[in-house]
Amino acid sequence: MDQGWALLVVDMQMEMANATAAGRPRANPDAEDNTAGLLAGFRAAGLPVLHVMHDDPRTESRFRRDLPSGQPMPCAQPLEGEPVFWKTGSSGFVGTGLAEELQVRGIQNLVIIGGVAAFCVNSTARSAANLGFAVEVVEDALIAFAMPARNGGDLDAEVVLEVTLSGLAAGFGKVLPTQEVLARLTVPA
Repeated sequence: MDQGWALLVVDMQMEMANATAAGRPRANPDAEDNTAGLLAGFRAAGLPVLHVMHDDPRTESRFRRDLPSGQPMPCAQPLEGEPVFWKTGSSGFVGTGLAEELQVRGIQNLVIIGGVAAFCVNSTARSAANLGFAVEVVEDALIAFAMPARNGGDLDAEVVLEVTLSGLAAGFGKVLPTQEVLARLTVPA
Protein backbone atom coordinates (compact mmCIF):
# COMPACT_ATOMS: atom_id res chain seq x y z
CA MET A 1 0.00 0.00 0.00
CA ASP A 2 1.22 3.48 -0.81
CA GLN A 3 0.50 6.90 0.64
CA GLY A 4 -2.91 7.03 -1.05
CA TRP A 5 -4.26 4.62 1.58
CA ALA A 6 -5.63 5.21 5.07
CA LEU A 7 -7.25 3.22 7.85
CA LEU A 8 -10.62 4.57 8.98
CA VAL A 9 -11.79 3.38 12.41
CA VAL A 10 -15.55 3.81 12.87
CA ASP A 11 -17.24 4.05 16.29
CA MET A 12 -14.99 1.71 18.28
CA GLN A 13 -16.43 3.15 21.48
CA MET A 14 -16.86 1.71 24.96
CA GLU A 15 -20.60 1.18 24.50
CA MET A 16 -19.68 -1.67 22.12
CA ALA A 17 -17.62 -3.31 24.86
CA ASN A 18 -20.37 -2.65 27.40
CA ALA A 19 -22.99 -4.34 25.19
CA THR A 20 -20.68 -7.31 24.65
CA ALA A 21 -19.96 -7.61 28.38
CA ALA A 22 -23.71 -7.49 29.07
CA GLY A 23 -24.13 -10.56 26.86
CA ARG A 24 -25.58 -9.03 23.71
CA PRO A 25 -25.05 -11.62 20.95
CA ARG A 26 -22.45 -10.52 18.44
CA ALA A 27 -20.30 -11.74 15.58
CA ASN A 28 -16.51 -11.48 15.33
CA PRO A 29 -15.27 -12.12 18.86
CA ASP A 30 -11.74 -11.27 17.63
CA ALA A 31 -12.69 -7.84 16.23
CA GLU A 32 -10.85 -5.97 18.98
CA ASP A 33 -7.64 -7.97 18.47
CA ASN A 34 -7.87 -7.49 14.70
CA THR A 35 -8.49 -3.77 15.20
CA ALA A 36 -5.37 -3.49 17.35
CA GLY A 37 -3.35 -5.43 14.77
CA LEU A 38 -4.51 -3.25 11.88
CA LEU A 39 -3.81 -0.07 13.82
CA ALA A 40 -0.30 -1.31 14.65
CA GLY A 41 0.29 -2.32 11.03
CA PHE A 42 -0.85 0.96 9.49
CA ARG A 43 1.09 2.98 12.06
CA ALA A 44 4.27 0.95 11.51
CA ALA A 45 3.89 1.40 7.74
CA GLY A 46 3.59 5.17 8.21
CA LEU A 47 0.09 5.25 6.72
CA PRO A 48 -2.61 7.59 8.02
CA VAL A 49 -5.12 6.49 10.63
CA LEU A 50 -8.33 8.45 11.08
CA HIS A 51 -11.11 7.92 13.61
CA VAL A 52 -14.84 8.58 13.45
CA MET A 53 -16.82 8.59 16.70
CA HIS A 54 -20.54 8.85 17.33
CA ASP A 55 -21.79 11.75 19.46
CA ASP A 56 -25.54 11.26 19.58
CA PRO A 57 -27.43 14.49 20.34
CA ARG A 58 -30.12 12.58 22.27
CA THR A 59 -29.57 12.85 26.02
CA GLU A 60 -30.66 9.23 26.59
CA SER A 61 -28.01 7.86 24.22
CA ARG A 62 -24.89 6.16 25.57
CA PHE A 63 -22.96 7.17 22.43
CA ARG A 64 -22.07 10.64 23.64
CA ARG A 65 -18.58 12.06 23.90
CA ASP A 66 -19.25 13.38 27.41
CA LEU A 67 -19.89 9.87 28.78
CA PRO A 68 -17.42 7.05 29.51
CA SER A 69 -19.46 4.83 27.16
CA GLY A 70 -18.73 7.25 24.31
CA GLN A 71 -14.95 7.08 24.71
CA PRO A 72 -12.70 4.94 22.47
CA MET A 73 -12.21 1.28 23.31
CA PRO A 74 -8.70 0.39 24.55
CA CYS A 75 -7.96 -1.43 21.27
CA ALA A 76 -8.73 1.70 19.23
CA GLN A 77 -7.26 4.62 21.15
CA PRO A 78 -6.30 7.46 18.80
CA LEU A 79 -2.67 8.50 19.02
CA GLU A 80 -1.61 12.12 19.16
CA GLY A 81 -1.92 13.59 15.68
CA GLU A 82 -4.54 11.11 14.47
CA PRO A 83 -7.68 13.08 13.61
CA VAL A 84 -10.96 12.24 15.31
CA PHE A 85 -14.19 13.25 13.57
CA TRP A 86 -17.31 13.37 15.73
CA LYS A 87 -20.56 12.63 13.93
CA THR A 88 -24.18 12.89 15.00
CA GLY A 89 -25.63 10.57 12.35
CA SER A 90 -24.80 7.26 10.76
CA SER A 91 -22.26 8.23 8.09
CA GLY A 92 -18.80 9.43 8.99
CA PHE A 93 -18.98 11.76 6.00
CA VAL A 94 -22.05 13.81 6.94
CA GLY A 95 -21.25 17.06 8.72
CA THR A 96 -17.75 16.05 9.83
CA GLY A 97 -15.20 17.40 7.35
CA LEU A 98 -13.84 13.87 6.83
CA ALA A 99 -14.04 13.99 3.02
CA GLU A 100 -12.19 17.29 2.92
CA GLU A 101 -9.46 15.97 5.22
CA LEU A 102 -8.97 12.91 3.02
CA GLN A 103 -8.75 15.08 -0.10
CA VAL A 104 -6.20 17.43 1.50
CA ARG A 105 -4.07 14.41 2.42
CA GLY A 106 -4.35 12.88 -1.06
CA ILE A 107 -6.09 9.76 0.22
CA GLN A 108 -8.15 7.92 -2.37
CA ASN A 109 -8.32 4.47 -0.76
CA LEU A 110 -9.90 3.59 2.57
CA VAL A 111 -9.65 0.47 4.69
CA ILE A 112 -12.65 0.60 7.02
CA ILE A 113 -13.08 -1.19 10.35
CA GLY A 114 -15.27 -0.71 13.42
CA GLY A 115 -18.87 -0.96 14.51
CA VAL A 116 -21.65 -1.43 14.25
CA ALA A 117 -21.34 -3.17 10.89
CA ALA A 118 -24.97 -2.86 9.78
CA PHE A 119 -25.28 0.78 10.76
CA CYS A 120 -22.40 3.26 10.89
CA VAL A 121 -19.79 1.11 9.13
CA ASN A 122 -22.28 0.36 6.37
CA SER A 123 -23.33 4.01 6.00
CA THR A 124 -19.74 5.27 6.08
CA ALA A 125 -18.50 2.70 3.54
CA ARG A 126 -21.36 3.43 1.14
CA SER A 127 -20.85 7.18 1.49
CA ALA A 128 -17.13 6.77 0.82
CA ALA A 129 -17.81 4.80 -2.35
CA ASN A 130 -20.43 7.31 -3.49
CA LEU A 131 -17.86 10.09 -3.03
CA GLY A 132 -15.38 8.26 -5.26
CA PHE A 133 -13.10 6.65 -2.69
CA ALA A 134 -11.98 3.05 -3.20
CA VAL A 135 -13.27 1.08 -0.21
CA GLU A 136 -12.06 -2.06 1.51
CA VAL A 137 -13.98 -3.31 4.53
CA VAL A 138 -12.19 -5.71 6.86
CA GLU A 139 -14.69 -8.46 7.56
CA ASP A 140 -13.18 -9.73 10.82
CA ALA A 141 -12.43 -6.29 12.29
CA LEU A 142 -16.09 -5.33 12.53
CA ILE A 143 -18.50 -5.57 15.42
CA ALA A 144 -21.96 -6.82 14.48
CA PHE A 145 -24.74 -7.46 16.95
CA ALA A 146 -27.91 -9.50 16.66
CA MET A 147 -30.87 -7.26 15.96
CA PRO A 148 -34.64 -7.44 16.15
CA ALA A 149 -36.33 -8.58 12.96
CA ARG A 150 -39.05 -6.24 11.75
CA ASN A 151 -41.65 -9.03 11.84
CA GLY A 152 -40.66 -10.35 15.26
CA GLY A 153 -37.85 -12.46 16.63
CA ASP A 154 -34.17 -11.69 16.24
CA LEU A 155 -31.70 -11.80 13.39
CA ASP A 156 -28.54 -13.68 14.37
CA ALA A 157 -25.40 -11.52 14.55
CA GLU A 158 -23.64 -13.67 11.93
CA VAL A 159 -26.59 -13.23 9.55
CA VAL A 160 -26.60 -9.47 10.11
CA LEU A 161 -22.86 -9.34 9.39
CA GLU A 162 -23.11 -11.51 6.26
CA VAL A 163 -25.99 -9.52 4.79
CA THR A 164 -24.14 -6.25 5.49
CA LEU A 165 -20.88 -7.48 3.93
CA SER A 166 -22.68 -9.00 0.94
CA GLY A 167 -24.39 -5.68 0.23
CA LEU A 168 -21.11 -3.80 0.45
CA ALA A 169 -19.27 -6.31 -1.74
CA ALA A 170 -22.05 -6.20 -4.35
CA GLY A 171 -21.46 -2.59 -5.25
CA PHE A 172 -19.45 -0.48 -2.84
CA GLY A 173 -16.04 -2.06 -2.34
CA LYS A 174 -14.01 -5.10 -1.45
CA VAL A 175 -14.47 -7.22 1.67
CA LEU A 176 -11.23 -8.73 2.98
CA PRO A 177 -9.88 -10.46 6.11
CA THR A 178 -7.38 -8.78 8.43
CA GLN A 179 -4.47 -11.01 7.43
CA GLU A 180 -4.86 -10.15 3.74
CA VAL A 181 -4.75 -6.43 4.51
CA LEU A 182 -1.77 -6.78 6.86
CA ALA A 183 0.14 -8.79 4.23
CA ARG A 184 -0.03 -5.81 1.86
CA LEU A 185 1.47 -3.33 4.32
CA THR A 186 5.12 -2.41 3.87
CA VAL A 187 7.05 -1.29 6.93
CA PRO A 188 9.78 1.24 6.07
CA ALA A 189 13.34 0.09 6.77
